Amino acid sequence: MPGLVTATGVLAFLADEEPELKVFALKTLNDDIDTVWTEVAGALTQIEALYEDETFPERQLAALVLAKVYFHLQAYNESMTFALAAGPLFKLDAPSEFEETIISKCIDQYIAVSSLHHTPSKKDLPALETDLGSGAIDSSALISPTTPFSQSSVPSKSLLARASSDDNTILDPTFQPTKETRSASIAQVHDTATQVALQNVIERLFESCLKEGKYRQVVGIAVEAKNLDVLRRVIKRANQDVKSGKAKVQEGSQGPAEELMDYALSICMDIVQERGFRTEILRLILDLLNDIPNPDYFAIAKCVVYLDSDEEASRMLRQLVAKGEQDSIAIAYQIAFDLYDNSTQEFLGKVIKALPSGEPAKPKPAEGSNDAAAEREPLLEGQESSEEELPEEVAKVYKNIRTILDGSKVIKLNLEFLYRNNHADMSILNKVRDSLDGRNSIFHSAVTFCNAFMNAGTTNDRFFRDNLEWLGRAVNWSKFTATAALGVLHRGNVTQSRKLLEPYLPRPSGVSTGSVYSQAGALYAYGLIHANHGADALDYLHQQFKDADQEVIQHGGALGLGIAGMGTGDQKIIEDLKEALYSDSALNGEAVGAAMGLIMLGTGHAATIDAMFTYAHETQHEKIVRGIALGIALIMFGQQEGADRTIQLLLANPDPILRYGGVLTLAMAYCGTGSNKAIRKLLHLAVSDVNDDVRRVAVMSLGFILFRKPGSVPRMVELLAESYNPHVRYGSAMALGIACAGTGLDEAIDLLEPMMKDPTDFVRQGALIALSMILVQQNEVMNPKVAAIRKTLKKVVSDRHEEQMTKFGAALALGIIDAGGRNCTIGLQTQTGNLNMAGIVGMAVFTQYWYWFPFTHFLSLSFVPTSIIGLDSDLAIPNVKFHCATRPSLFDYPPEQEVKVEEGPALVTTAVLSTTAQAKRRAQKKEKAQRRESMDIDTPAVSKTASQPAAEDKMDIDDDKKAAAKPEESKEKKEGESGEKEATGATDAKKKAEKEKVGYEIENMSRILPGQLKYISFPAGRYKPVKKPTGGPLLLFDTQPSEAKSLVEEKLNKVTTERAPVAGAGASGASDGTPRLSGGAAQSLLSQLQGTGAFNRSSMRELSELLQLGQRMEQDASAGLGESRARGAGGAAAGSGTGASATAGSGAGAAAAAAVLNAVDEDAEGDEEAPTPAEFEYFTDAEADDEE
Repeated sequence: MPGLVTATGVLAFLADEEPELKVFALKTLNDDIDTVWTEVAGALTQIEALYEDETFPERQLAALVLAKVYFHLQAYNESMTFALAAGPLFKLDAPSEFEETIISKCIDQYIAVSSLHHTPSKKDLPALETDLGSGAIDSSALISPTTPFSQSSVPSKSLLARASSDDNTILDPTFQPTKETRSASIAQVHDTATQVALQNVIERLFESCLKEGKYRQVVGIAVEAKNLDVLRRVIKRANQDVKSGKAKVQEGSQGPAEELMDYALSICMDIVQERGFRTEILRLILDLLNDIPNPDYFAIAKCVVYLDSDEEASRMLRQLVAKGEQDSIAIAYQIAFDLYDNSTQEFLGKVIKALPSGEPAKPKPAEGSNDAAAEREPLLEGQESSEEELPEEVAKVYKNIRTILDGSKVIKLNLEFLYRNNHADMSILNKVRDSLDGRNSIFHSAVTFCNAFMNAGTTNDRFFRDNLEWLGRAVNWSKFTATAALGVLHRGNVTQSRKLLEPYLPRPSGVSTGSVYSQAGALYAYGLIHANHGADALDYLHQQFKDADQEVIQHGGALGLGIAGMGTGDQKIIEDLKEALYSDSALNGEAVGAAMGLIMLGTGHAATIDAMFTYAHETQHEKIVRGIALGIALIMFGQQEGADRTIQLLLANPDPILRYGGVLTLAMAYCGTGSNKAIRKLLHLAVSDVNDDVRRVAVMSLGFILFRKPGSVPRMVELLAESYNPHVRYGSAMALGIACAGTGLDEAIDLLEPMMKDPTDFVRQGALIALSMILVQQNEVMNPKVAAIRKTLKKVVSDRHEEQMTKFGAALALGIIDAGGRNCTIGLQTQTGNLNMAGIVGMAVFTQYWYWFPFTHFLSLSFVPTSIIGLDSDLAIPNVKFHCATRPSLFDYPPEQEVKVEEGPALVTTAVLSTTAQAKRRAQKKEKAQRRESMDIDTPAVSKTASQPAAEDKMDIDDDKKAAAKPEESKEKKEGESGEKEATGATDAKKKAEKEKVGYEIENMSRILPGQLKYISFPAGRYKPVKKPTGGPLLLFDTQPSEAKSLVEEKLNKVTTERAPVAGAGASGASDGTPRLSGGAAQSLLSQLQGTGAFNRSSMRELSELLQLGQRMEQDASAGLGESRARGAGGAAAGSGTGASATAGSGAGAAAAAAVLNAVDEDAEGDEEAPTPAEFEYFTDAEADDEE
């Protein structure tokens, strides 16, 4: 039947008295409404009258026609209302644009209405008791004169000012939401019939999705609508469909119900921003998982950690162990590893306490027990669980679980991995040392940080051992920093920490052990070794802090105490820290404020915040206020909405330091959430606050909010990176570094490369540090720009015309880019996707190096080993291999820097005149002619012997000339070939990658980068993993437990840590760190060189003199004079004072450095400065080329 061309005749039937004609007209119009809707729009009042007439038999048909007309008129709210009134005539499965648009409109309406009726259970924090926190908030009083531009001044259509009920409340106290629904386009539905119709349409839509097995769509709508009843119903329906056979499940794969719960868990953790609603969803998923016979225990562990439910965790572990099967025990071990990675010390201590110890009650250890045994005690000593009579095998399992939960097993595995895979390039470190003048405290600290980061966790302190003369230049706080670096180098070496640091640690009162700065640095180092793993270290550090009578030692003790007791919430420690805070000492106040925040990390403890608030307004010291601001931010870690009131109070304060703390609190409270309201507030502060520090930290904090979405940060800070304000530019650089750390993101690198040439020195510093964070563990195959940026970093360090701040940043960058022996990345989230609390806190405190350099060591808390460590059911390391489906060069270590051999001054070649050359040629022709003529004539023996010395002399001269010319020729060749090598380097790498075979085997306990995990598979064989590899410890099922197994040999067990002598280096090496041969060994080497003829006469003479000098120094050392002579040769070594006398002993690393760092070398007022040695001359590549 042809369609209507005009609706004029049909519309006339609407005025007829016969209902049948009216129905006919409506049906005809409904069929061709897309063609004639413009004419029908003029008769809307007639059709609406038919719809409102209760006696009209086809009211639903009239409603449908009205809905379509309003749809074409783009009045979607009215169209949806009439479509709902159409009832079953509104077809959900029709493929037209009208149905799709109205369905989406109905879903939006349903979500908006359902969200409004949802009342989340909020866990409010106790109210603050300060004057600022009491009473209602007066909006006018909270508008700071330093931030004159309010949020309301942004145009209403701007994305920055768009309101949303999902955002709860904007942080600006002047913000007043004007809409109660999700958007202005949402209809206000007050009619009960329309609400029922809307519910019916949504139910029909849900049912059609469930029949087709599209469970995820329903789950998404339910989560967005905050309707947990629908979510529960969908998951149960999926489980019933599997049981009834409607849904098919492939063997070895998850069922629909398990997949749905994983999906709900992922969107809950990644998308849902409201903390209270997220808790409700997790509680629901946890209840549903517990109802399943064989649930996903790893999903349960995620829920348990976020809900802070230690009872559920201990019950789950008990349940798995009770099964007694090898598989369930392996899963219990793996869950214990996951709990340790994602939980706080307080949570783990409660879980350990609830588990049986598996051992009979032990008598209390006798006094005077050794320190190493005390450090191996379980976490939170004294919290022993109730003793139970358990079989020996079960007791062993519980003992293993406790060693995992208290961290000792994980720390030992990571330490072994970093030690055996250390690829730190010492030539880079030596270049940094040679390029930076150690007499300058900034440069000395820069080299210290570079060494600490490059060898973090590897226990490799060889650099300190080989550079004692350089180390002796450290004075005061540089000495504090250098001693604390030992904590970064030996991080995790908890069993040997006391023995290692014994020469530096403070002794009982009355016994002087040298420099107070070394003692304070040793306490800081002790905390770094035990970072986030307090155990027995907390008691020791707490006691040392209380006994300290000097402010410097209190400073180091507070930092060490805070790092070791991170998140424990110990009230006794807090009270002692408060007492030190109230002493109003600017020297230790900053460290004490930060330590209070570390101890109460993430607790939101109102009483502590109240006390810190109050004292911040009483003290006059800016350093104390800054420490308090940092501490409050740490206390509010992860609190989200619970921290809003505290943030408001801080941001409204006229003191810029407290506003700075408010921005940092906002960053810590919403870290990793991607919260829109937090981003809006930070962007507002970045362009409106009058203080540069506040603007800088506001831009920098964007990195903490968005590190889970690194791709969105470059677009957000693109304009800020070009700001006229250098502080904003620095903040944008650091935001890119924090959010994109370890990703090698090209967009971020493109923004940072121009900033390396910024006119402001600290902006260049931030760009270099940020680039190193982004390119950590990247090679040329993964990112071709790595080589050029590494070259730039080395050039900046060695450029004598560069500013100090920029060179400091370049030195830090060289350490960060090779962190942990090139085996660590910067991880702000764990392998399982949760927030890495220690990593985020370490990064946040590291950014405060702007004010206090020793905070730089905190960055080591963000270093995460990128390993895969397979373990069997006995927690041993079997000798197994993993398969990687890529080319070996893609994830290989970067090549080490080639060390150029220093060439001596080249001899100038003697000029040869053309006449001389002609004479030589004539003489050669005559000589040849004479030889041909005298072929048959015998030469007398006397003349032969007489001419022989002359020939030998001539040969020597020729050889000398050739040897002198050879370096010149080789140098020219190298210079000619270097340009070609650089030009063809990229193409050679590509050709090499093309020739390589895809797929190779990886040994157990090897480096696996995060981006490499998706290519890792486990070949079929004896062992099978309990879950998909995610990095770190991975439990393996042993399918052949009765057969003998091959284990990986642990190299670290063979290494012993020597106890450092109290003063002086050992007799085995020179006190200045120079390697020395014994007399017999040197004589043997000399005779070998004479036999090979590798040296000429002058070289032999010099070597003999060197040997004699070495013998004299050995005799002096035996007489006790070696130390003074070495000190005299050093010249510039800053004061070795009274504490250094040569005593016999043995030791390595820290042992050799002990005498230097323990020397008392504080400069008193009026002391004469030591003479300054001649300035080193360093030349850049450009200058060298110009001179040539």
